[in-house]
Amino acid sequence: MILAQGISKHYGALTAVDGLSLDIPAGQFFGLLGPNGSGKTTTIHMLATLLAPSAGSILIDGLDITKDPLQARKKIGLVFQDSSLDGTLSVEQNLLFCAGLQGLSLKASRERLQELLPLFDLQDRRHAPVASLSGGMRRAVDILRGIVHRPRVLFLDEPTVGLDLPSRKRIWHFVRRQIAEHGMTVVLTTHYLEEAAPCDQVCFIRQGQAIARGNPDALVHEFGDRILEIEASDIARLTAQLHLKQNDFLMEGNTLLVRERHDTQVSLEEIQQQLAQQVETLRIRKPNLNDVFLWLTSGTEEEKTC
Repeated sequence: MILAQGISKHYGALTAVDGLSLDIPAGQFFGLLGPNGSGKTTTIHMLATLLAPSAGSILIDGLDITKDPLQARKKIGLVFQDSSLDGTLSVEQNLLFCAGLQGLSLKASRERLQELLPLFDLQDRRHAPVASLSGGMRRAVDILRGIVHRPRVLFLDEPTVGLDLPSRKRIWHFVRRQIAEHGMTVVLTTHYLEEAAPCDQVCFIRQGQAIARGNPDALVHEFGDRILEIEASDIARLTAQLHLKQNDFLMEGNTLLVRERHDTQVSLEEIQQQLAQQVETLRIRKPNLNDVFLWLTSGTEEEKTC
């Protein structure tokens, strides 16, 4: 559904995306992950035809977006980081306006709203100004705006930033339903790594380049077996005392994270015994996608290519 080959974006001397390649099948839930400034939003904007790549090629459902951008856009829905709604217009007016821009007749647009509004219990708010809605409701309207024309691909750029947990859960339930029932391809960027855990595939990028790609569960399994968290006032001294290999530990403020890997001899129990009288907190836990993210984007993990 999405094939990007060697895409780059340059702004003068600044390279925002550097030779990135992605191959995303139809119906896949795909996560594009990385720290601030890694090139995620620039990549989404290129894939969604909002930015022309400086190099490389992009196909959406077989269409070259540089040669046939209008036809490609009919297949694309996009939810921006910041709301693109007009707060002075009602929910219905915003959605009808967007549907009209996508070529839907007024009759077809109204029928589509009858189908969409109940998905977020917005029937009773259809005539309310968007500015009067809660943050969760506004974000729901943003998402409905992105799919009102039944796109094949939906790009979600930080869709749940600032929302409470119930609103986030409702949005993700809706997204999973679109994938399951309509075969929609969804591409997500998020800083909430637990939201990316259900993805079929994720790709981590740093400085505009891909550094790892795979199924989230497989990446976590490959990362290691267990994590030891150590909190102390002098973490640097303790780290030097342990003589750990570079790829086996990470310092986060006053916390030292040590991972137990399949191919190393790090013993978390021995470290616990050695440091028991010197630290404030010791705990062992299972690793998660956040740990993979921290190691990869800090540059301590061996880099892999997509």
